[in-house]
Amino acid sequence: MLTHAQIWTALDRLAAVAGLSPSGLAKKSGLDPTTFNKSKRITPDGRARWPSTESVAKALTATGTPIDTFVQLIEETGHSTAKKTVPLIGLAQAGKDGYFDASGFPIGQAWEEIRFSGLDDEHAYALEISGDSMAPVYNDGTLIIVSPAASIRRGDRVVIKTTNAEVTVSEIKRRTARNIELRSIDPGHAERTLPVREVSWIARIVWASQ
Repeated sequence: MLTHAQIWTALDRLAAVAGLSPSGLAKKSGLDPTTFNKSKRITPDGRARWPSTESVAKALTATGTPIDTFVQLIEETGHSTAKKTVPLIGLAQAGKDGYFDASGFPIGQAWEEIRFSGLDDEHAYALEISGDSMAPVYNDGTLIIVSPAASIRRGDRVVIKTTNAEVTVSEIKRRTARNIELRSIDPGHAERTLPVREVSWIARIVWASQ
């Protein structure tokens, strides 16, 4: 059963992951800046005030956060809020040898690190987008957080590495036992279908810095 404290703590963590205060998260979500303030969490007569479904949905949309990631933030309530670090490289480097093992987990010492909290995946990592080929979805300098442990569904944005060392960011259109149909994030590229046998690994994008 969800509690009042769990939901509000998850919103606080969502704001922290995005590098925002609760009021900053509200403003970014198109809400009144005081919507997520601590003073708004209890009514004048002492009753618990819950955030509306609409305000939570707007916060998730504004930060590019999937609902299951928000659920993780809820489930971690009561645990340490100390930020963890995740390894970081540029997307252009991701296809080179020495950065990932055969399972798509980051390896080696050439990675930088950034602070990121609220994600329960020890193999999660960050990629930095260069250039504007994927704009306006991902602009130059956008950081994307990738979770190899996250489940993948139709409509998810993913990072894929093929057996010929090509690394791309795409959207899942359809996935079968034999093929993966993809929509390109780059508006100039057509949809494509990859045989599963030509995919080395695939991992879901769970957060972006926009």
